[in-house]
Amino acid sequence: MSDHALELLDIICTFRAKDDARQRYTAVADTTLRVGAGEFVSVVGPTGCGKSTLLNVAAGLLAPSSGTVRVFGQPLAGINARAGYMFQTEALMPWRSAIDNVLVGLQYRGVPEREARAQAEQWLARVGLAGFGDRYPHQLSGGMRKRTALAQTLALDPDIILMDEPFSALDIQTRQLMENEVLDLWAARRKAVLFITHDLDEAIAMSDRVVVLSAGPATHPIGEFTIDLARPRNVAEVRMQPRFVELHTQIWDVLREEVLKGYAQQLKKAA
Repeated sequence: MSDHALELLDIICTFRAKDDARQRYTAVADTTLRVGAGEFVSVVGPTGCGKSTLLNVAAGLLAPSSGTVRVFGQPLAGINARAGYMFQTEALMPWRSAIDNVLVGLQYRGVPEREARAQAEQWLARVGLAGFGDRYPHQLSGGMRKRTALAQTLALDPDIILMDEPFSALDIQTRQLMENEVLDLWAARRKAVLFITHDLDEAIAMSDRVVVLSAGPATHPIGEFTIDLARPRNVAEVRMQPRFVELHTQIWDVLREEVLKGYAQQLKKAA
């Protein structure tokens, strides 16, 4: 078995322009990204640079224009069945209770109803929602909905966890609670994680490695940093450590110019 859970090799993603189908737009160019088995890797970059595009390629939701995706050494064809995907936007079904949202993936996999419900109850308890299984999404706070979505993803016991800015809409206190919750669950099972975020503090506090992407178009990795902070970590406390500040400075030195480029591009589009 490969030491890498996920490999994106020489990935290029080109799309047709919305306003002119004859024109092509290259969102991602010549990108190679690897995530080791049990490794927590975060990807940071400017708004609109293609971070979510790479995550969709890793999930098998988007076929790259060229390049190869490997999952534990095997070429990926179609949906990545060994990955669980936690989206940025609300993905819970509003007509299903919390427990019914958590067990839906197990039902699709053919797990018997009693066993699926028992597993869903266990995962709700693990994310601190024991006793809330009968609540519907509109009856839950934003943090509780995120916990339900996390339980929904982890209940399938994926070997790879893909996370697309899952906590960006939460207040800072709830966000830190969720970040620590994810780290605790990850430490217990050591799955491979590919985590997309705009928040450099979050990336450093949670990760083994941080990859920096350039501004688009044709985004590509321009920096890679090993995060050598001791584990276990508390995301609020670790930010006070001198080594954290040092790493933040090093990464921001690479990221700053790309963020300014991305900001200028957003202003140009809005003009």
